[in-house]
Amino acid sequence: MYRKVFNMLSLLVVLAVAFSAVAPAAAQPRYDSSEESQVEESSNGIYIVQMIHAPAISYEGDIPGLATTKPLEGEKIDRHNPDVQEYVGHLEDEHNDALQESGGQKLYDYGYTFNGFAAELTVQQANKLSKVDGVLQVSPDQLQTIDTSSTPSFLGLDAKKGLWKQLGGPDDAGEGVVIGIIDSGIWPESLSFADSFDENTNQWTFASGEEIELEYKAPKNWTAACVLDNATCNNKLIGAQYFNAAFGGDAGIAATRPWEFLSARDYNAHGTHTASTAGGNFGVQATGAAAVFGSISGMAPHAYISVYKALWSTESGDTASGFTSDLVAAIDQAVADGVDVINYSISGSTTNFLDPVEIAFLNAADAGVFVAASAGNSGPTTGTVAHPSPWITTVAAGTHNRNSAGSVTLNGITYSGASLAAAAVTAPLIDSTAAGLPGADPTEVALCFSSADGGAVLDPALVAGKIVVCDRGVNARVNKSLAVLEAGGVGMILLNTSPNSLNADFHYVPSVHLQNTDRAAVKAYAATPGATATINAAVLTFTDPAPFTASFSSRGPLTAGGGDLLKPDVIAPGQDILASVSPAIAGRDFDLLSGTSMSSPHVAGLAALLKDLHPKWSPMAIKSALMTTGYDVLDGPNTNPLVIFRQGAGHVRPNSAADPGLVYDSGFNEWLAFLCGATTGVNPAFCSSLAGAGYSLDPSDLNVPSIAIGQLAGVQTVTRTVKNVGEKEKYTFSYSGLTGFTVTPSVSSFTIEKDKSKSYSVTFTTNGAALNAYTGGYVTWTGNKGHVVRIPVVIRPVAMAAPREVSGSYNVTFGYTGPFTATPTGLVAAQTFSGDIFTGDFLDFPVTIPAGTTYARFSLFNADTTAGSDLDLYVVNGSGALVGTSLGGTSDEEVNLVNPGAGDYTVFIDGFGTANPSQFTLYAWVLGGTAAGNMTVSAPASATVGTVGAINLTFSGLTPGARYLGRISYSGIAGLPSPTVVRVNP
Repeated sequence: MYRKVFNMLSLLVVLAVAFSAVAPAAAQPRYDSSEESQVEESSNGIYIVQMIHAPAISYEGDIPGLATTKPLEGEKIDRHNPDVQEYVGHLEDEHNDALQESGGQKLYDYGYTFNGFAAELTVQQANKLSKVDGVLQVSPDQLQTIDTSSTPSFLGLDAKKGLWKQLGGPDDAGEGVVIGIIDSGIWPESLSFADSFDENTNQWTFASGEEIELEYKAPKNWTAACVLDNATCNNKLIGAQYFNAAFGGDAGIAATRPWEFLSARDYNAHGTHTASTAGGNFGVQATGAAAVFGSISGMAPHAYISVYKALWSTESGDTASGFTSDLVAAIDQAVADGVDVINYSISGSTTNFLDPVEIAFLNAADAGVFVAASAGNSGPTTGTVAHPSPWITTVAAGTHNRNSAGSVTLNGITYSGASLAAAAVTAPLIDSTAAGLPGADPTEVALCFSSADGGAVLDPALVAGKIVVCDRGVNARVNKSLAVLEAGGVGMILLNTSPNSLNADFHYVPSVHLQNTDRAAVKAYAATPGATATINAAVLTFTDPAPFTASFSSRGPLTAGGGDLLKPDVIAPGQDILASVSPAIAGRDFDLLSGTSMSSPHVAGLAALLKDLHPKWSPMAIKSALMTTGYDVLDGPNTNPLVIFRQGAGHVRPNSAADPGLVYDSGFNEWLAFLCGATTGVNPAFCSSLAGAGYSLDPSDLNVPSIAIGQLAGVQTVTRTVKNVGEKEKYTFSYSGLTGFTVTPSVSSFTIEKDKSKSYSVTFTTNGAALNAYTGGYVTWTGNKGHVVRIPVVIRPVAMAAPREVSGSYNVTFGYTGPFTATPTGLVAAQTFSGDIFTGDFLDFPVTIPAGTTYARFSLFNADTTAGSDLDLYVVNGSGALVGTSLGGTSDEEVNLVNPGAGDYTVFIDGFGTANPSQFTLYAWVLGGTAAGNMTVSAPASATVGTVGAINLTFSGLTPGARYLGRISYSGIAGLPSPTVVRVNP
């Protein structure tokens, strides 16, 4: 048997939530029945099922006999309230009824931010369950991973008029706000989470006594569980829970990861680091190798911390991972417990607004919970940013101004890099490539593998007493210095092999990290007889130019939603962040970590401060304040779209965010209208009701503090609404960048009273902008009392906007003025192959593709296949090369080939799961470059920029019951879109 690989599910679902301003529960949207849904196979046999009714956080009493459970504005849900318990119990009964229809073993019930459950199912059971009344979607479980100080000062929090001062100082900043950390757990003995302070030693403590003051009051009405090994929670760390059902529960973790703690205790260190960054105590003295840094603090040092462990570590600690089913359970519990802010430093979808995690966060945001999530560590590649949803604040990672400057002197020449070497060391120099054990893998020797990497490879006889040159890559940087120590070495020079960051890590021997530009010279000298090196003592400074975008930070443009939303939202410090960690692996209590995992908790902590300062602000108002007051990274001109796709609205500036002047707010119905325009899964009738209620379905119109237009054909107007959270002020419009566009606001200035709102629109018209390439800039409202409210703009002008596939007449929008022609190809009827197939069978069908073929399609349809079957397609050319696959969870499969080479092709049908046997019909279309005379096109002969053109199609001579395919090609100017496919079933 082979292992099946699946494509991403095309989701055909909508959110099961309350639509108070639009429609009652009876009118809630369901599946768009015009298309058949499919369920991807889960890698671990677990599926997440979303049900039709609203979760408790959003339910407004639409079911007879069940009272409203949605909390009032500004309040939290009370999971002990009898009405809430009754409604959640009702949802669980519906979960049980649905599961009974398909069979399977339930793992979790979700009822607060997500109405549904997780269950162990076969793919056949999952497909059956997806068709049960009341089920909205069935999604396969997915494995997610982590996205892996002086920053309070760098952010200005401790300035004389800084945000800490406005909140009464660091001893009060964040008071009463609960930060939920969904991560790898927490080390409860860390002083970052102590609740008492010893006046004699001037240190945080867990002890009690006459000179020890309890600094935190117990939170009111807080009942979250605390599950820790040999430890308890306190008035600072107020909750600690864990989730591992997707791994098989405690028994599964014990069997597969016996080093892990079967509690919320952190083995990996990632969770402790993010928690202490977001809300760790102020003035915690770093110890060990980190003592040189002095004391550290979280962003919101007097906030409460509640931890939800859903990530489980590898033994080496190089990563930690968790399944979506456990993560959704953690989110559900955090909101039920009553957290105010969630930090989610975990990977996520780059393409899917309707991912279960994104949906859970939608309901959390609607309930008033601010969510910060890491943008991902897939930079510098563009289009890699994760967590696409507008109700989440997605955070990129930047550098900060602290520099742990290091250097090494070789043969009288000094090379500068990054280091934390406490003292200088001079010793003979050797390249690791000349110091390997006999028979050791040369690649592992060059990388200095240690015992932590599966086996030491350096020869102690050659390394003892020497400084060793090691290459960066593959294994952890600190493991390389461990390898040197294990072999008796006394220092390490770490070399980048390509352009990358320089990191001052806590190494096992004095070390310096150099850029790849020094590589050749260092290695050449190390190869000379008698070479020596001096690693100089590091110098800690706080004057480095900053911020730059960290090289690993994921970038836009967003792949979800057609480019009509900008992500990331903001950038914050994320490289070499010092915070508390678990000592379980490395034996240290503090460490420097880098990643968007580190930038996200900065923003979560800042959000807690703003929540403390402005308790009535919504999560989107807090997000807006952070975005509109941002400043630019130093990567290049701020209007360069590549810079905007790195920084979003800019680097956070919390002191300015405390008083932003205007905010761009949005809520539940606006997000649903956005989903109508950004996804294909929302019932058209429901979207029409939203449009009728006055909500724009154009994703570019969502009231976020940025403007993104993925396809602008000539001209487009977007609308925004601002609310004044300051005093009465006059604001004046300006813009920068946007070269090649005419920018026209609906108003050039306005005066707005406190707490009032004002809508405005901006029209963008192409005026020489390069087609099919993004242009960047900013729209700014400047107040006469000093407020500057700036939002970024990214626009991609196109020659014409046209649909990819149609079944009849349609419209296009022109982005140019000039000649235009729409030319038909086809229609051609499908060649068909029918038969029966058993599970495990591979049936092959020859198809000849003649010269001049422009397009070929091979399809299976559920409607022509025995119910419950799962058939797949593979297409191989005459040379035996695989040129296309379609491996969905049902028998709706499709492979498309554009301009395929002439020859004899073979289409294979795989009976992955059948009724033994299952009937099928394979359809094959081969299009040449000419019209067949059965499709007539009526289209404008010329294009006018910004206008809509009607492409009218008429069909003749078609055989009823056959399936036809054709294409409409466009000409007139360069850069017009690919042909539109026409599919007709007369």
